[in-house]
Amino acid sequence: MMSDFDLVLSGTVVLPSAVVEQGFVAVRDGRIAMIGRGVAPAARERHVLGAALILPGAIDAQVHSLSQKNQEDFIWSTRSAAAGGVTTIVDMPYDEGDLVCSAGAVERKIAHAAPQARVDFALYGTIDPMEGAARIAEMVAAGVASFKFSTFGTDPKRFPRIPPALLHDCFTAIAPTGLAAGVHNENHEAVEAYLARIRDSGITDWRAHGLSRPPITETLAIADIYETGAATGCPAHVVHCSVARGYELAARYRAEGHAATIECCIHYLTLAADEDGPRLGGKAKINPPIRPRAEVERLWRHIAAGTVTLVSTDHVSWSEERKTRPDMLANASGVPGLEVLVPLFVKGAQQRGIPLTWAARLMAENPARHFRIDDVKGALTPGRDADITVLTPEPLIYRAAASGNNVVDWSPYDGIVLPWRVAASYVRGRSAFDGHAVVATPGTGRFVRPSRTLCLASEEQA
Repeated sequence: MMSDFDLVLSGTVVLPSAVVEQGFVAVRDGRIAMIGRGVAPAARERHVLGAALILPGAIDAQVHSLSQKNQEDFIWSTRSAAAGGVTTIVDMPYDEGDLVCSAGAVERKIAHAAPQARVDFALYGTIDPMEGAARIAEMVAAGVASFKFSTFGTDPKRFPRIPPALLHDCFTAIAPTGLAAGVHNENHEAVEAYLARIRDSGITDWRAHGLSRPPITETLAIADIYETGAATGCPAHVVHCSVARGYELAARYRAEGHAATIECCIHYLTLAADEDGPRLGGKAKINPPIRPRAEVERLWRHIAAGTVTLVSTDHVSWSEERKTRPDMLANASGVPGLEVLVPLFVKGAQQRGIPLTWAARLMAENPARHFRIDDVKGALTPGRDADITVLTPEPLIYRAAASGNNVVDWSPYDGIVLPWRVAASYVRGRSAFDGHAVVATPGTGRFVRPSRTLCLASEEQA
């Protein structure tokens, strides 16, 4: 039987609002053409996947491909993404040696990433504090999908603190464009004070990091971020929150009518300081820190309640020597996670009886809407890009070094049993990962920008 469908996948289709048993997804010309239940239509390529889960390709809202020079780059980050069922990454602007704070920097980064990318990519912009908000409009015109700032300063040039008045200026400039302002949520003065106390105490083991950044350092910053959004009308986004109180604050601001979104990272839903900190040491150092198991479970309750907007990785692949120093505070902050984001979330959700629909919402639909790319991304909906992830019930013990898809041979998730394996990923209907190897070649990924109307609006404002 002839068919005009290029690809049909049959299995359990996971949508944001329903799980379709004995469902199918049909693809034509790189886009979703049909979703159905029952006997699947014929196609040039057809896979009957049985108990497999068919999900929309994940959009990882927070990736750092270029934080360490001569380390990961897009050649590796997008390879890990393809193997993990992540079909679009949104890359952070804190590139070592070239802060993405102008239209020229955005254009350089697109030109740099495009020949390497195996999955699609969008970009954040930020500012140089010495220039203020002057270049925000030009970065919107260049195609950034969001902006990233920080209330804490790690480095005065590469990762600077943006003080309150300047943050207000930035939010004011962004508000007319419809884009969101994402902010790293740690109060600089509070962190500095607690860091000084820990250094004076002589504590240098795994405990030092969490003690130097207690929950109050996050929630103080979150209040500042949302109040700035409320004052300017700019969508305010907390890019990673490790404590339940932060999600309560986000829900309260939304109830008052403000655009207040909040992101949880997969490490806060998986790793517990009291269980994993002693074992991992510097490999568990992340800003904000991972928290005790009781807090992890509170975050899952917020997932179930719908107060979490997005789930991401905050992926960064530091070389191992930067994560294994005896002094906990001397280690680099951040961990890789692209290859296991989707399986880890599905595992955690099923263990707690949370519907799989949340996987489609929090890792595809909501990120696409947040970055204003939901005209083409984020759902198994006719007309959208055929970005698809397939999971099969094949338990495995995860080892980052075993797959060959990661630039580093370590992961904080090494040794975790994953009940589901990524068996395939498709980007715009083309195979990116076949369950054994990444088959997408460098350069097949495309730059994704928000709808043109936003850029025009920004240009008119300028």
